Amino acid sequence: MSKPFAKKFYLSKSWEKCRMAYIAHRRACDGGMCEECGTRTGCIVHHKKELTPLSINNPDISLGFSNLKYVCQECHNTIHHAKKRGSIPGMAGYTFGADGSITILPPVVQIDPELR
Repeated sequence: MSKPFAKKFYLSKSWEKCRMAYIAHRRACDGGMCEECGTRTGCIVHHKKELTPLSINNPDISLGFSNLKYVCQECHNTIHHAKKRGSIPGMAGYTFGADGSITILPPVVQIDPELR
């Protein structure tokens, strides 16, 4: 769910065109695999650097391919849960499956951003 300040952006033609172009780019690269785990098909175009009320108007951040990542639902949940729990190594989080079942997420492992 997007934050209230970002709703208009995520409904815009600019984002829709960018999103579709990035998905096409990723499908041409590796068939559209998740850029995080590489084992599942991506389904969400994720902003690596989170959008804020200020950065949402910066096209390098909001629409730039260098700030996007095509990820599967599971990895997207893990990314956002890690942010919510402060990326504390070893702290488990939870998410809900499509059927409403609760899934325990693996502990957060901190990876040097230079290696990503």
